[in-house]
Amino acid sequence: MSDQALFSNKRAPHDKPRAAVGRRRIQTESRRRHHYYHPRPNELLPTPTPAQSDPRTTPCARAASRPSSPARRAARAAARISPSPCPSARSPPPSPSRSLSRQPPPPPGGPPRRASPRPPPRRSSSSSRPPLAELERVRRVGSGAGGTVWMVRHRGTGRPYALKVLYGNHDDAVRRQIAREIAILRTAEHPAVVRCHGMYERGGELQILLEYMDGGSLDGRRIAAEPFLADVGRQVLSGIAYLHRRHIVHRDIKPSNLLIDSARRVKIADFGVGRILNQTMDPCNSSVGTIAYMSPERINTDLNDGSYDGYAGDIWSFGLSILEFYLGRFPFGENLGRQGDWAALMCAICYNDPPEPPPTASREFRGFIACCLQKNPAKRLTAAQLLQHPFVAGPHPQPLAAPPPS
Repeated sequence: MSDQALFSNKRAPHDKPRAAVGRRRIQTESRRRHHYYHPRPNELLPTPTPAQSDPRTTPCARAASRPSSPARRAARAAARISPSPCPSARSPPPSPSRSLSRQPPPPPGGPPRRASPRPPPRRSSSSSRPPLAELERVRRVGSGAGGTVWMVRHRGTGRPYALKVLYGNHDDAVRRQIAREIAILRTAEHPAVVRCHGMYERGGELQILLEYMDGGSLDGRRIAAEPFLADVGRQVLSGIAYLHRRHIVHRDIKPSNLLIDSARRVKIADFGVGRILNQTMDPCNSSVGTIAYMSPERINTDLNDGSYDGYAGDIWSFGLSILEFYLGRFPFGENLGRQGDWAALMCAICYNDPPEPPPTASREFRGFIACCLQKNPAKRLTAAQLLQHPFVAGPHPQPLAAPPPS
């Protein structure tokens, strides 16, 4: 059909009256202004002039407004199937939010499997300890009532260990005591507690493999510098607080059971008389341990109505050890203790006033010792409370550069 036929004034038999065509044109122009104009076939519209053209009208919309023909309808149908650089007036462009939220198709073979998490590392057990034949004894580092401690070295790696050798044939009670020591040490994981790597039994001889502390014990050391003494006390208190949180009472805190290494890290050792308390707080057996560092109520049960608090007993032993480091001697008297009269020692602990630091010591240190050495165990501070004391929580929390004097 030619353009002259399209815009001819001759009225076709099937055309509608001119008034209806005018209303159709007004409705068409209104739809075009509101962007939802969809041309219908055989609509007769005048060709817009450049002055009347809407800048928002795209070439595709103008092309769609032309009268349809079979060829053009076929072209529009093909355009709906194949994408075109110009969006169709019938289908608006997709919103950005929809295009961004569209997920890509899954890869062939199904979605990828999520990697299974790695199992947590196993705790060190007796199976991970080195064989006894691979340990070479280097030198003896200490001895006591429980046995002798050797510094050994692994032949393959050169790693040093401490080997605690217990001689003799032990009865069932002693073996239970040793088993209790190993059980506590193997479950204790704290920077201020010596680690246990395992136990050997060979020809009736029990040997315990421990972490090696190259600085030895603090027994016989004098630590007159309060900043370093505060750091030693803070480290030991952190270990005691950890044990008490796990319902473990050491019951043998003393200078010989406090070890130090070249990095000035202090750790608690020798849990041979330790015991895990149950929730009923059964009294500990007061027949074991070192009497010199026992609390008064542990030696004489009549002082506390026959009850004994093992946690408070550890605080007394700790405070007495810290005061001994400062004084350089046993606080109850230089002649008492290891080689003195045990009866006189027990009377001094139970009936004398608790020892105090000299007046030359700082007020914080004297108050700290007073919080530990209270005759009434209920008045002693706990390990967690002592960690908040100004003496250990003051401006010197880090170790000093110089090693402790011997």
